[in-house]
Amino acid sequence: MVQNLNTKIPNQTASMDNNSKKKRKAQTPEAKFQFELNSCSKSKDLSAAISVYDDAVSTNTRINQHHFNALLYLCSNSVNNDSLKDTALHHGFRIFDHMTSLGINPNEATLTAVARLAAAKGNADRAFELAKAVQNYGSAPRLRTFDPALFGFCELGNSGKAYEVEEHVNGSGVTLEEPQLTALLKVSAKNGNADKVYEYLHKLRSSVRCVSETTASVIEEWFHSGKGSEVGLEDLARVKEGVLRNGGGWHGQGWVGKGDWLVRRTNVSVEGRCCGCSQQLVCVDIDDEETDKFARSVANLALEREVKANFSEFQGWLEKHACYDAIVDGANVGLYQQNFADGGFSISQLDDVVKELYNCSGKKWPLVILHNKRMRGLMDNPSSRRVVEEWMNNGALYTTPTGSNDDWYWLYAAVKLRCLLVTNDEMRDHIFELIGSNFFNQWKERHQVHYTFVKGNLKLQMPPPYSLVIQESEKGSWHVPLALHTGDETSRTWLCITRQSSQDAEANVCNSVDTPNFNHHNTKDAEGPQEFSNGVGIMDSQVDENNTTSLTGKRKERSPPL
Repeated sequence: MVQNLNTKIPNQTASMDNNSKKKRKAQTPEAKFQFELNSCSKSKDLSAAISVYDDAVSTNTRINQHHFNALLYLCSNSVNNDSLKDTALHHGFRIFDHMTSLGINPNEATLTAVARLAAAKGNADRAFELAKAVQNYGSAPRLRTFDPALFGFCELGNSGKAYEVEEHVNGSGVTLEEPQLTALLKVSAKNGNADKVYEYLHKLRSSVRCVSETTASVIEEWFHSGKGSEVGLEDLARVKEGVLRNGGGWHGQGWVGKGDWLVRRTNVSVEGRCCGCSQQLVCVDIDDEETDKFARSVANLALEREVKANFSEFQGWLEKHACYDAIVDGANVGLYQQNFADGGFSISQLDDVVKELYNCSGKKWPLVILHNKRMRGLMDNPSSRRVVEEWMNNGALYTTPTGSNDDWYWLYAAVKLRCLLVTNDEMRDHIFELIGSNFFNQWKERHQVHYTFVKGNLKLQMPPPYSLVIQESEKGSWHVPLALHTGDETSRTWLCITRQSSQDAEANVCNSVDTPNFNHHNTKDAEGPQEFSNGVGIMDSQVDENNTTSLTGKRKERSPPL
């Protein structure tokens, strides 16, 4: 007879029950306290946790830092419940006082929890002192450490103290995020501090890109206010300089114009035209200072990893030949879709890219970066030799030396010359990780040109016509994108904010705006040079010859935003 293994025989069951009872009897008071406290924490039962704590105190059970932190966390999380707030505050401070009386040092979690209790009691000053004390106990502060004080002062309308907290946050190497910036924006608007409102709008622009509904409402409230309509400057020359210097999309010189603001919720066309005011949004570049810093960073890393003399020679050569509007990653283009039996390096693909850039930029040659080993192989074939010699004769080729990594060369050239970069390389390899730049993606968005070959026809995917980021125009208007909750970009809501005085005669022009066609055709038969817009749309090698725009990624040649 086969016994069911899942069926416990009576003697075994009795034995197991006895063992469990023995273990419970043998459990120490500390272990029992830990078990019960964990249960309270999981169920978020504050009253039960306080009872367990009081029992432990009455029996002189040893309580450690972890236990105190768990209790304080429960208390600080309960202050938002009106029925538990008083209990949480009373017992929270009592528990903290007990902890300090035992000589147990607090850590960041301890002080953050108590700071939340202090802020809930309306004592933002104490919350701030607790946040600053974290470093005294060898802990590193976190953003959550300063939240109680920052939000506490903002809710009290004390903008001066809120700015002081922000200054301390920045000094601690912590970065503010949207909720904190929105709180600072709101208290600044409430107190009519126009300069600070302007400052926080730009901080949101640089760190958040698309804002939440909460932030959008705060922004709308400011522009509807009387104080918002009073501020403005007239030095437009300085504004224009700021737009060019900062990479477009903002100038940072202060409010422009005078009068009431017209605030609308609208959409933006696929070409980047605002459906509310008809202004063309721009593709925002990194500013001059960031560009120079980026170029130096790439050069320094390259000099560490390449043969120093080789890369230094390239830097010197580039200084004397700084006239290119586009750099081509030759290996990336030549090896595109060549992973088949007879595949190799396609000189014809690379030449198509070179010729397309040449024809559509006013007969201006791009610069192809190619390893010399690859170039020597091409020179061995008579047909490809003619193509390479044409590039060489027109200064359109730079060959990198043996043992070098092409990536450093084409990336440095594109950054240094502030021009377009034709490559499908998404730049996620280890060498790009070394850069560690938080504006790398923004730079790529503005400068990288992707490409495809469909049935032998080249298509260049230029940078997008506009950046999904808060934009400030030369005229002083603002466009603010809201976070999108669906996949349809055309349904994204934007705040369109313009001066009322300049918009009285304007209606919604979204459906009547003429938008350029960026599908460009072969230019061989065109009358005069074909150009395409500073990196907008898709460029097809077989399209209408009447479109005339301009190819450049260079800031100095970019048309200023409308």
